[in-house]
Amino acid sequence: MKPSLRLIVLAIACCSSLGHAEVKLTAPAPEVSTARIIGNLPDGTPPPPQPAKPGFSVPAADILETKIHEQGGRQITIQKIAPIALPPPPEVAISADPASPALLARIAALRAKYPRNEIISLGATVYRSQDLPPRTLVRVWPAGAEKAVNFWSSADFSLLSGVSSFVGSDGATRSLMMMWSTVDIDRITGLMAKHGRQYVPPAIPDFPAGKATFSIISGNPEPGALAAIQSLHDVYHSEHARLLTAYQGREQARLAQQAELKANPPRPKDIVLNYWLTDSTGPAPTKGAER
Repeated sequence: MKPSLRLIVLAIACCSSLGHAEVKLTAPAPEVSTARIIGNLPDGTPPPPQPAKPGFSVPAADILETKIHEQGGRQITIQKIAPIALPPPPEVAISADPASPALLARIAALRAKYPRNEIISLGATVYRSQDLPPRTLVRVWPAGAEKAVNFWSSADFSLLSGVSSFVGSDGATRSLMMMWSTVDIDRITGLMAKHGRQYVPPAIPDFPAGKATFSIISGNPEPGALAAIQSLHDVYHSEHARLLTAYQGREQARLAQQAELKANPPRPKDIVLNYWLTDSTGPAPTKGAER
């Protein structure tokens, strides 16, 4: 048998065997998005200097009256100047018909192009102690919920203070609005002990070692709210090194700024206020009359 004919026979045999064999197709596993921060994190690096704004100067011939006041080590100069011609106010634009089909179509296109992101609004109190890792008491207001959800977390939420928006593991984009504070348990305990009082810290639950987790203490969060809370912890896990570096940079910049202000307190700057009078219609009101 020729080599080419032998190859054809083998190919037919293979196809015949596949026709009798059971072929199982496995669906591809769903992709899991890695939680990540969108944009840059503030790390204490000062912003680039802004260009100087153009100054406002009044010719000496246009200064009609000058009064100088001393206040807090600075001078406040009030100058009455000749009127300055200002451009006419812009005309009020007539709003389009809200029921216009063209306007509704444009709004729908914009919403499709720029979908609305979920906003997570929360308040966080980070409790610190030498004998305990940072623990955070969080109150979050889920979108559309009537009541807040309170939970303890083993994550240090001060690291999340620089996050403005992120993508969770579920692929959803969320924005974060957070107000936070820190409670030094050891410091407060010592201060109150000096005054004969006892500080009783809140009951902080025990958390297992490893990845940060949370424990709901009040509220009945819906699945969407739980997904938002979990997404915060997913970002904390996946971006922990970056979050820590940025937080440490912000703290170093804050301490350096405090030291600079203490060593070189800013001096109050002098202020110049200019004003002029415009012509009013009608006779001037008499003294003591209502305006």
